[in-house]
Amino acid sequence: MKKVLGISAFYHDSAAALVIGDKVIAAAQEERFTRDKHTPDFPKNAVKYCLDEAGLEIDDLDAIVFYDKPLLKFERLLQTYYAFAPKGLLSFLKAIPVWLDEKLFLKKLVYDSLKEVGPYDKKKVKLLFPEHHLSHAASAFFPSPYEKAAILTIDGVGEWCTASIGVGEQGKIKILKEMEFPHSVGLLYSAFTYYLGFTVNSGEYKLMGLAPYGNPEAEETADFIRLIKSNLIDIKEDGSVWLNQKYFNYATGLRMVHDKKWERLFGVKRRDAESNLEQKHCNLALAIQIVTEEIVIKMAEEAKRLTNADYLCMAGGVALNCVANGKLLRKNIFKEIYIQPAAGDAGGALGAALAASYMYFDAVRTFDNKNDHMLGSYLGPDYSEKEIQLMNKKTKSAFTKYDNFSELTEFVAAQLAQGNVVGWFQDRMEFGPRALGNRSILGDARNPEMQKKLNLKIKYREGFRPFAPSVLAEDVSEYFDLDSDSPYMLIVAPVKESRRKKLPEDYYNLSLWERLYYERSDIQSITHLDFSARIQTVHKETNPRYWELIHAFKQQTGYGLIVNTSFNVRGEPIVCTPYDAYRCFMSTEMDYLVIGDFVYCKTEQPDWENKEKWMVKFKMD
Repeated sequence: MKKVLGISAFYHDSAAALVIGDKVIAAAQEERFTRDKHTPDFPKNAVKYCLDEAGLEIDDLDAIVFYDKPLLKFERLLQTYYAFAPKGLLSFLKAIPVWLDEKLFLKKLVYDSLKEVGPYDKKKVKLLFPEHHLSHAASAFFPSPYEKAAILTIDGVGEWCTASIGVGEQGKIKILKEMEFPHSVGLLYSAFTYYLGFTVNSGEYKLMGLAPYGNPEAEETADFIRLIKSNLIDIKEDGSVWLNQKYFNYATGLRMVHDKKWERLFGVKRRDAESNLEQKHCNLALAIQIVTEEIVIKMAEEAKRLTNADYLCMAGGVALNCVANGKLLRKNIFKEIYIQPAAGDAGGALGAALAASYMYFDAVRTFDNKNDHMLGSYLGPDYSEKEIQLMNKKTKSAFTKYDNFSELTEFVAAQLAQGNVVGWFQDRMEFGPRALGNRSILGDARNPEMQKKLNLKIKYREGFRPFAPSVLAEDVSEYFDLDSDSPYMLIVAPVKESRRKKLPEDYYNLSLWERLYYERSDIQSITHLDFSARIQTVHKETNPRYWELIHAFKQQTGYGLIVNTSFNVRGEPIVCTPYDAYRCFMSTEMDYLVIGDFVYCKTEQPDWENKEKWMVKFKMD
């Protein structure tokens, strides 16, 4: 079986992944090791981890695969500047030296960077370069449970391609249709991310979380949608789009849009980061979310028309828009939808490795129409009891070790039921942007104060941000209108009508914060303003320890779901090591920490009131 290493790097969300034959062995983002969120650096730590996980050296690899074609991307850069000239001179002068110094000679850069991982014989290294959207398509289709499926990839831009429709069958992928730069759904969404005061390439999920605060009945929202469609974008029947470059600046400029033109168009000034959110910002966020959903559904309908496939696989950054995914699922265009959990550029590393394994080395693919090959996306490092004990000695922590896991889950479930917040660190780290129960912070979904507490006292982030539920897979229909699995927290679905509370007639006239804290359901802390929730179904076969904990909580409370958010504070990557977890625990108002079989109570820790001692300053996201 061929051993293939995939790499994504030099833009954002660098990562590495190792595939042997048809099996995904390991995958991790570089940010988890360096603690620099969304780092573009060569993923030397992630590469080293992947090799160590399989007991390999660089010379043992049959191929190293980079997730896109840099020369094709350089061609796009030059042609774009030529087409828009003389505009974009400043951007050109900033970009070209970087390309000439580094990116144009990417083979040399990769060879040099590999030396930092370990010694190797350059003659033995085979470097391959699939196209960016083929890497995305491979990351979605090849691990999926299906023999044949339509494939839809949507992101900002790869080389030229910004979205693609393809078909996968057994071990092959064929791209049928592409949309090209500068016309891009991902860049359109990122433009609104920028204009509403969030960071491009990391704040798009905040824009999605802000949208439900918009008033769907307001004339202003309808006007915003009309202005977007009549001025910024022309949406074709097949889902392809044409963006009016008069309003955008990303092709040749240093910013996403022409601020003054947008201000004249929408009557809304660009929001400064961290400034107060007003209803007009929420309505604008809702408008672009609705437009994006329309485009994604049209693209999926075109994928169905071209392939007549029963199943759809999705990847690319826009596939992380779980609200659009939920709407698409409820359209029933396909029998099932499978979304790569690391749908963004990090997942490109895995897709590149899979593309080479199946399409270059002809690995034999297996499928059963039920189980994927992602191992629950638990593909990162885990830590032994000895390593946890070394951390205990280093921090002089106080802990209780449980020899019986059932007793541990009963204790932790009781703490959650009493309103405590628990850091939960188990087994292998998740690959992708979501914490799925191995590097998670947990709370009681019934507690109406939990959403506020988690945002302001644990995560130190904006108060409007929603939280997701982890629900026992067998109980999902008790709480949500969802008749499929959502193991990777990539589907938003409505909370069941029977669990909702009646809203006042003047609900949309209330202030943003009054609406946020108005009690909407009996699972208030995971019920968003539009009665939706981003759901993770927890399966006993995939993550038995997490399932046991939620099951113990159900036995004590009658509720088979809890709040799950990623184990980090704002601007920090999700924790990787036991020390990362303990430091984060001590720097917040978390009440308990669980690492493996070890339980740490905050008030029993040395100098536990001195949070500042443990705080690390991370860049704002």
